[in-house]
Amino acid sequence: MQIRKDVLVMNNNAGQGHTGADLSETDILTALYFKVLSIDPQHPDNPDRDRFILSKGHGVGGLYCTLAKAGFLGKEELKTYLAFDSHLPGHPVRQKTPGIEHNTGALGHGLAVSIGCALAGRMKNKKYRVFVLTGDGELQEGSVWEAAMAASRFKLDNLTVIVDRNRLQLAGETETIMPLEPLADKWRAFGFDVVEIDGNNMEEILGALDNSGYSSGKPRVIIARTVKGRGVSFIENNIPWHHKVPTESELIDALKELEG
Repeated sequence: MQIRKDVLVMNNNAGQGHTGADLSETDILTALYFKVLSIDPQHPDNPDRDRFILSKGHGVGGLYCTLAKAGFLGKEELKTYLAFDSHLPGHPVRQKTPGIEHNTGALGHGLAVSIGCALAGRMKNKKYRVFVLTGDGELQEGSVWEAAMAASRFKLDNLTVIVDRNRLQLAGETETIMPLEPLADKWRAFGFDVVEIDGNNMEEILGALDNSGYSSGKPRVIIARTVKGRGVSFIENNIPWHHKVPTESELIDALKELEG
């Protein structure tokens, strides 16, 4: 819950952010950074580290708060989010923030870059794994499916795609704007092993991410069915909160709810 509280405080302080997206991904990021990824905040560029790319770059607020909790950033730095020349801009920038693997924000690029990382690891006989988190609205980008074909073609079983399937995007419901279902069948048709989970259930997330000894010759996708704005009742499944931040009174109410 601390990361969710940090997100709300940070977004309130900045007066900007993508609160709903930050909160829906928090459990996934927590599982990755505290249980799954082989990484070291003291050596963020270790060539043998696991790679994580946040393809849904607008959810960077959740990632910054996770990186701070994991020791890549000082918590005081969260107060500089979106300030002029801050190390914490509105989308991930590798050149500014320790622990960021790739600059994202223009949707649809993260999977393609992750494939490059996975291929490079194979060519160099490295054992690192590559994880990429996409938004579900992002899957409306054709470049995602071009990349998916390549991942299957090269049998990248060191690659795991996680879809933050909260069913909402900036302008409304994904199934109204550009339907994605049957989403699992689409990924299977592109040659992926598919796992479907409750993306806000830590036990299910960790079970899906445990790929020790995994070598099926296929890339994997985890369709994580989440709640946008998870953890705060008046934010959950509320479309305007895609790009809305809490007022002072809303912040007090949200923190009380999370603490309760």
